[in-house]
Amino acid sequence: MRVDRRHFLAGAAALALPAQARTVPATLVAATPMAAPPWARMQRQLLDANAVACEAFYAKYVDRSDRLKVFERWGANDGPDDAAEATNDWFLLHALGGSDRIEALASRFWEGHLRQFAAARTTDVPIAKRGMYHREFPAQMDWQHNAEGLTSFNVMGLSIPRDAKLLARTRRYADFYTGRDPDVRNYDPRLKMIRSLLNGSRGPMLRQATPLDWAGDPFDPAPFHMEHGEKTYQQTLDHYAEYGDVIGDNPLNLQATTLGLNAYALGGGERFRDWALDYLGAWADRAARNDGLLPSHVRPDGTVGKDWWKGVYGWGFSPVVPQTGEREDRNRVPRAITAFMGGLLLSGDMGFIDLWRRQTARINEASRNVDGVMSAPTMYGAQGWYGWKPGRYRSNGFEIWYMSQKAEDREMAGDEPWIDFLDGHNADYPVQALATDLKRVADRVAAREKDDTTPQTRLADWPIDINPASVKSLVQLMTGGLHIARPPWSKTSPSQGGVPLHCRLRYFDPAARRAGVPMDVAALVHRLGDRDTDVMLVNLGRVARTVVVQGGAYAEHRIDAVTMDGRTTAVGGRDFTLRLEPGCGVRLGLTMTRFANRPTLAFPWDR
Repeated sequence: MRVDRRHFLAGAAALALPAQARTVPATLVAATPMAAPPWARMQRQLLDANAVACEAFYAKYVDRSDRLKVFERWGANDGPDDAAEATNDWFLLHALGGSDRIEALASRFWEGHLRQFAAARTTDVPIAKRGMYHREFPAQMDWQHNAEGLTSFNVMGLSIPRDAKLLARTRRYADFYTGRDPDVRNYDPRLKMIRSLLNGSRGPMLRQATPLDWAGDPFDPAPFHMEHGEKTYQQTLDHYAEYGDVIGDNPLNLQATTLGLNAYALGGGERFRDWALDYLGAWADRAARNDGLLPSHVRPDGTVGKDWWKGVYGWGFSPVVPQTGEREDRNRVPRAITAFMGGLLLSGDMGFIDLWRRQTARINEASRNVDGVMSAPTMYGAQGWYGWKPGRYRSNGFEIWYMSQKAEDREMAGDEPWIDFLDGHNADYPVQALATDLKRVADRVAAREKDDTTPQTRLADWPIDINPASVKSLVQLMTGGLHIARPPWSKTSPSQGGVPLHCRLRYFDPAARRAGVPMDVAALVHRLGDRDTDVMLVNLGRVARTVVVQGGAYAEHRIDAVTMDGRTTAVGGRDFTLRLEPGCGVRLGLTMTRFANRPTLAFPWDR
C-alpha cells in the first residue's frame, strides 16, 4: 500500500477541534492539606541542585565571550556538534521549572558557540575552510551528529517560543531541507529525498567521502582523551576508512524533520508541516515496498533496489575498528523512529508507529537457533541476516509502547522500573529515581572539581560527560515523558540526541508568565493509559500557587475532563488551571484524547 500525507490527514480528524466542543472550567482549587511527600521535597531539591551545579560548570568551561574553552576541531568525533552539547538539558531544566538563570546561560552559550565555530576554520578539510558553521549551521555533516548538536536548539521553544531570533533560525535551518532555499540543494522535492548522508548549510556531498572529511585536519591525539581510544592521527583516519558510501538518502536524514516540526509549532507556517509529513510519507512508502523494512540506502534516482541495506550507518554497516582489527556493527537505522514519533505528533496518525511494529515483527520472523539459543538478527548484508543477539529483537520496543499505549506492546518495552511504577508496582521508584539523579549531579560536580585539563588539552566532547544537568527522573515523574538522550534512556533504545520532548503533561506558571511549575510546586504522574492519566500536584510552600496543566509538550493532547475529590469537571481543551493552597496537594484523574490537536509551542495565555 502506498503511504503518503493524504492518508495521515484522514487519521487525524480530531486535529481541528470545533470551538463549541471546548469547555473552559473555572480555576480548580486544591485546599486539602497534605504532608509533604518525600518525592516532592527531593524533586525541588534536584531542581535547585541542577541550577547551582550548572552555573559552576559554566564558569569553568565557558569564557567571558560565551565560547567553549576547548581545542577547536572539525570532525565527527570531536567537532562543533560536540561543543553544542555542552549545555544539553539546560533548556529542559528551565521548561520543567528550573531557574531563569539556567535559560539565560543556555541562550548565551548557544550564541557564543555559533560565533566560535563560524570563525573556526580547517586547513585541509575542504567543506570547512571558510568556517565550520555557515549561516549559523554545520557546513556539512551526517544527521547522527547534526541531531546531537541540535539537542539544545530543538527544545528551546519549550521555554522561549516568542523569541523572534529562534523562529527565524528555525525557519532558516528547516529550509536548508525543504527545498525552498535557492542556495542549498540538500532536498529533491520531486523525488522526496535528501541527496546525501553528508549535508548542511553548504549543501550535500555528491561524491565519495574521504576519511579526512570525517576525521578533520591532522593533529596529535596524545594530549587528549580520545573517545574511541585512538593513539595516532592515522587511527582517527582509519576509523572512517569505510565511511565513503554517502551519496543518496539515508534514514538518519529523517531527523531533519524535527526542524520542520518546530518551525510549524513556533508559527512558521503550514508548509513546514506539509514538508515533514511528505518526506516521512515517502520513507514509509519505501518501507512498505521493501517487505516492511525501512531501507538504509536510497539511490540518487530515488529508487530502492537490492542494495537497500547499504550505506554508512545502514543495515549492513560493520566497519573495521583500527585499534582491534575487528568489525563492529554500527546500524543506526533504529534511531529514525524518533522522526516517525514526530510524524505522529504532527498528524495524529498512529500509522507512523505501526510501521515500526511491522518492522520488528519482520525481524523476529528471521530469528533462528544460534548455539542452542533462539536469537534475532540486528544486521543485514549481501549474505542476508547477521548480528545475532539472544532473545527477541526489541530495539525501539520502548518507544512503540510509549506512543501506542497498547497492552500488546508492553512486553516489547522490556523490563523498565518506571513502567512497573506506572502499572501500580514499585512504589519506591520516584524516590529511587530522584536519588539517582541527585547523585549524578554530585558526581558531575566532583568530576569538574578534580578536572585538571586545560583548553589546549581538552576536545569539544570532554565537557559533555561533566555537564551536571540531570533531568531523566524529572521528565519521567513530572511529565510522564521520555528523556531521549545520550546515553540511551532505555535498555531497548538507541543513544540519541536532538529529539523533541514527548510527554503527557506540561506545566506553566501564569503569575511569572513562564514555562514550568511555579516555585514550591512538585508534580508526579502516577499512571499512564491510552485515555487516562493520573497526576499528583503538591504545594510545599506557604503561599498559594497557580499552575496551568497542559496536555503534551506541544499541547497535542486534548484534556477532556478532570476528576478531583470525586467530582468530574469537563475541559475539552488543551489545558486547565489549578490553584494550590499553601501546604496542600491533590491527585487528579485526567481523561484525555491523545494527539487530538495540532502541535503548538505557544504558551496557554498566548493561544
